[in-house]
Amino acid sequence: MDNERAVMTNRKALHDYFIEDTLEAGIALTGTEIKSVRRGKINLRDSYAQVERGEVWLHNCHIAPYEESGQYFNHDPLRPRKLLLHRREIAGLIGTVQAKGLTLVPLRLYFKQGRAKIELAIARGKRNYDKRAATAEREAQREIERTLKERTR
Repeated sequence: MDNERAVMTNRKALHDYFIEDTLEAGIALTGTEIKSVRRGKINLRDSYAQVERGEVWLHNCHIAPYEESGQYFNHDPLRPRKLLLHRREIAGLIGTVQAKGLTLVPLRLYFKQGRAKIELAIARGKRNYDKRAATAEREAQREIERTLKERTR
């Protein structure tokens, strides 16, 4: 992970989904969008990716309008954005996502060698009892660590 600078991570995705696999994709942005992303004005919380007509599109990703730009030159904050993947990767995604009922969820957006990249996860949704079990496990682990820390003092 050399030459990478993370801009935004989607922590909610780790809470709501079981991550099966990850892949890296480029993202096609306009000039005002890339300026807003460099300032960290992006929200990946409720976003998802979908394969449509042989292309992968990122939906519901909010990139705030660039303040220094005029009203007419700015972008729509919630417009669908094209993700750049190879044809073989897209063909594999189509088979995996449709056959197994999985979802494409963005985990983080970062810059790699000056280019905006997005880490996509092939994920399976968690049920409420899965989320409760994960929370209980995390709290139990914290309690164990707290006890060990007190014991070493």
